[in-house]
Amino acid sequence: MISGLRKFLFGAGPGEHLPDDVKAALAAWQESDAGALESSHFMTRYVVVDIATDGQNPDSDRITGIAATLVHQGVVSPEQSIFVDLAGATVDDATVDRQLAAFLRFVGKSPLVSYHVAYVSGFLQQLLKKRLGIGFAPRWVDLTWLLPAMFGETSHKPMPLDDWLVAFGLDVGEGRRSPTANSLALARLLQMTIVRAHAKGVDTVDQLIDESKASSHLRRTH
Repeated sequence: MISGLRKFLFGAGPGEHLPDDVKAALAAWQESDAGALESSHFMTRYVVVDIATDGQNPDSDRITGIAATLVHQGVVSPEQSIFVDLAGATVDDATVDRQLAAFLRFVGKSPLVSYHVAYVSGFLQQLLKKRLGIGFAPRWVDLTWLLPAMFGETSHKPMPLDDWLVAFGLDVGEGRRSPTANSLALARLLQMTIVRAHAKGVDTVDQLIDESKASSHLRRTH
C-alpha cells in the first residue's frame, strides 16, 4: 500500500539510463520524510523556488534556470540557496541529471513556495519526469493568492509581483531579475506573510496551504 502510494506521488522510480550516483540520490530523496503538516511556521523548513524559461508552454518550451532559497525559523538564508543553470548548450546529460538531483536533495520534502505555482510546477514536473523519470508533487504555497488573503488592505486580488514588492518597500531592481534574485524577493514576502498569518491565527503549514487554496478558489469563482 505504501509502495503504491509512493509510486503514485513520485513515479515508479529513476530511469535506468541514469548514473548510479544519481539513482542513489533519487532513491534517498524518495524515501525521505515528508514532515508533519501541523508544524508551526517557525519550525518549518520552507523552500522558495523560482525558474527561468525560454517560453510559456511547459509542453514545448524549457527551463533555463532553477533557483531555491531556504526560509527557516523566520530567517531568510541567502547563503543556503541553490541555482541550477540549464542554459548552457555544452552541458552534458549526466551533469544536468546531477544538478537536478542536487536540487531535489536541497528541497527535500519541504513545502515549496512560489508565485504563479501552476506555471512553476508545470515546468518542473515536465523536466523532472523527462530527465529523471520521477513524478514531482510537493506541497505548494502560492503567494499569488496568499498575499491578497493576508494583506487585503493592500489588495483584495492578485497583483503583479513587482507591485507587491513596491507595496512592502522592497527593491524591484532594474530590468529582468534572475531566478536567484526573484527567489530572494519572494522569500522576503514569505517572511512578512508568515508574520501576518500568525496574527490571523493561521499558525501551521497545513493552514497556510489551505488558506492559499481557499483564496485561489474564492477569487477564481467571484
